Amino acid sequence: MAVNSQTPPLPLLQGTVDLLVLRTLVPGAMHGYGIATAVAERTAGELAIEDAALYQALHRLERQGLIEAEWGESENNRRARFYTLTAAGRKRLAKETAVWKRYSRAVDAVLQGV
Repeated sequence: MAVNSQTPPLPLLQGTVDLLVLRTLVPGAMHGYGIATAVAERTAGELAIEDAALYQALHRLERQGLIEAEWGESENNRRARFYTLTAAGRKRLAKETAVWKRYSRAVDAVLQGV
């Protein structure tokens, strides 16, 4: 994991944890630690999901039927819950990704004028 040790991770904007979790689960089942690690690695340490926020998001997404969980064995032979996207989760991910990209373009348009 290439982490920038010079600066702390960026604060996560409200509502982005769910989007990051859903997107990280696209390739397949992962446990919580794997999700957090993947986000940190993909962003070169710029984003980090704290444990409490991650597990709150996982439970919320599971209650909403956007992910499913089952017990399995992790890489180090420990019992862990593995999360996968449901069809509803894939649909929500597509919707939220479109909204995020629209929002990002709008903010960028304003910043370009500075």
